[in-house]
Amino acid sequence: MERSPATAPSVPPSAPPAAPPAAPPAADPASSLLVRAAHGAPGPHPPVWFMRQAGRSLPEYRALRAGTAMLDACRDAATITEVTLQPVRRHGVDAAIFFSDIVVPLAAIGVGIDIVAGVGPVVDKPIRSVADLDALRPLEPGDVPYVTDAVRALTGELGATPVIGFAGAPFTLASYLIEGGPSKDHARTKALMHGDPQLWHALCSRLGAIAAAFLRVQIDAGAAAVQLFDSWAGSLSLVDYEQFVLPHSREVLAPLAGTVPRIHFGVGTGELLAAMRTAGADVVGVDWRVPLDEAARRLGPGAVVQGNLDPALLGADWPVVERAVRRVVAEGRAAAGHVFNLGHGVPPTADPDVLTRIVELVHSLDADGAGA
Repeated sequence: MERSPATAPSVPPSAPPAAPPAAPPAADPASSLLVRAAHGAPGPHPPVWFMRQAGRSLPEYRALRAGTAMLDACRDAATITEVTLQPVRRHGVDAAIFFSDIVVPLAAIGVGIDIVAGVGPVVDKPIRSVADLDALRPLEPGDVPYVTDAVRALTGELGATPVIGFAGAPFTLASYLIEGGPSKDHARTKALMHGDPQLWHALCSRLGAIAAAFLRVQIDAGAAAVQLFDSWAGSLSLVDYEQFVLPHSREVLAPLAGTVPRIHFGVGTGELLAAMRTAGADVVGVDWRVPLDEAARRLGPGAVVQGNLDPALLGADWPVVERAVRRVVAEGRAAAGHVFNLGHGVPPTADPDVLTRIVELVHSLDADGAGA
């Protein structure tokens, strides 16, 4: 709420004219609630954003996307910019997640891949041998000019509201490339991982370099934080994760140390949280299965967590949602910092008004949990 200016005192005639007020500091996403929380310096309340906040739950998104294929939308800077801004306008979230898809850099380097409605990414020629690696050349900034253009436009529009860039982690990208599409058990992926570890590591090294380059493009254009999605890492044991996945996730995140906050997220990764932190994460995303206070304990001192409202609860009555939001915020205080989010993405059936109310509720809670 703005306050009316106080009445200025009278100035004696002999006094020099008053100096003009100092110009307000330039908007700086580096001082935003999100970035501060990521560095373990909590503000008056947790920053709020939602995975898939720019997406199918918004009628304005569906209207804009009508008749446009997903990958085509992800290659148009104007569309990227508008879709990214939509949830910021509607919900008042504290950060904008860049609208794209984890397979965009693969398509940009010529991999035959498409996003099929109702299915997900489908690969023309799955990777089965060393010769198939020839399809994975390095990603150059010139391959994704629409990403640079969109991030620059967004930072100009959003001012102090940070833009979060993102990329898919090597394991999840490898799973799509090996399986040929989405998989429930990742059987081919695990078989190749154990049966031909040399091919596996060569594949993940290339994918790690591609993901790192994709994140670097977004950072260079102005992204104030990045998130590495390892959507399918929860299908692995800790032993397999540490041997076959962690080194490659580290190849993506470690070189970005000291640039912008790095968020690392996976689904069903409760047993992997501490290992995911060692990959180079400043913030570890936690799905809804592990309470945030327990996650903070597993992660160790100084940990910053993100999450973790169960997306399914968005369809419940508001009193149920409110209790759950308050619980998540309370549990998040066990960590050095907390970024409020869902435990996974916004379902397409979610009521946008519920998301707006959640943002308002979290913003109303002070450091002690009191508030509206």
